[in-house]
Amino acid sequence: MADHYETLGVERDATDEELKRAYRKMARQYHPDANPDDPTAEGRFKEVRAAYEVLSDPERRSLYDRFGTDDVRAAGMADPFSGGLGSIFDAFFGGDSPFGGFGSARPQGPPPGEDLEAHVDLDLHDVVFGAEREVTVRTAVRCESCDGSGAEAGTAPVRCSQCGGSGQVRRVRQSMLGQMVTAAACDLCGGLGEMIEQMCRDCEGHGRKLERRTYSVQVPVGVDDGTTLRLSGRGAAGPRGGAHGDLYVHTRVRPHPRFHRNGSDLVHELHVPFTQAALGARLEYETLDGTENIVIPKGTETGAVVRLRGRGVPHVRGRGRGDLLVQLVVDVPDDLTDEQEELVRRLADLRGEEVAEPSESLLGRIRTAFR
Repeated sequence: MADHYETLGVERDATDEELKRAYRKMARQYHPDANPDDPTAEGRFKEVRAAYEVLSDPERRSLYDRFGTDDVRAAGMADPFSGGLGSIFDAFFGGDSPFGGFGSARPQGPPPGEDLEAHVDLDLHDVVFGAEREVTVRTAVRCESCDGSGAEAGTAPVRCSQCGGSGQVRRVRQSMLGQMVTAAACDLCGGLGEMIEQMCRDCEGHGRKLERRTYSVQVPVGVDDGTTLRLSGRGAAGPRGGAHGDLYVHTRVRPHPRFHRNGSDLVHELHVPFTQAALGARLEYETLDGTENIVIPKGTETGAVVRLRGRGVPHVRGRGRGDLLVQLVVDVPDDLTDEQEELVRRLADLRGEEVAEPSESLLGRIRTAFR
């Protein structure tokens, strides 16, 4: 079997872009349509195609560089016992264990498309009440010209002549254990079981093209910062008609200027003047659901909590919502006027409480200076 790197005329450390350029150049050079009088062109074209399909896939290329093949089981045959009983049955029966459960057949057909990732930015209101957002991704979509087959319009892929459409080639080897049958991905069709004789001009035989697509995302209530939402089938289309991957949307929740989240509860630190804390008060308080009245009990101290039930974040797995916890902080003024200070001193005197001596006011110091 010819070396894939030699087939494409590139070095073994060639980059993805160098591989793509070499493939396009040689595909045009050996395409059967461009060489109607050359009977060897078709075979050469198939070799180029098979080489590129292996080297353009990072996992298959890694296997090929290490073992000279991109088939996992064939690569493992360097030591038939290295994978345990499963590898032994693979060696003798090509992955079909006579006892069942040990062997694993290589999946056939086009590979699925890649999974994609995106982010959505939310605020606390979106978390509590849900939201709909749009995400735009650059993705592979099915080529409309060939309907994902990769073949030029009016043509169709043909069964691979080497594997008969199975995608696998079985080989018989002699070893010290006797005759061994191994199954490896067909190197001519890349394990797809089909060959394209006339590539689609729009997608160059890949069956898909890169485009930007916008999807609508329904954000469920109760999500947290960093939650991942899965949109099945919204990922990239697979090559040559393969299934779509999934789209994973990660949420980013912006901080709220008043509330912070603690599980399903919301917490707010509310500052109240010492007069309201001492005498009690009834205040209008703005929640995410609207304005409500809260009661500050008489004699409230810093650290007291007013609980508004059912005004927190919805439970993700369950019914209802958490609570809104209003943590009270009593503020003591440090900018009393002379009249206010006198009133407070009278209050302290009535309660029999010792306080510091009054400091001379600014106006009093000015008068003293001019005497």
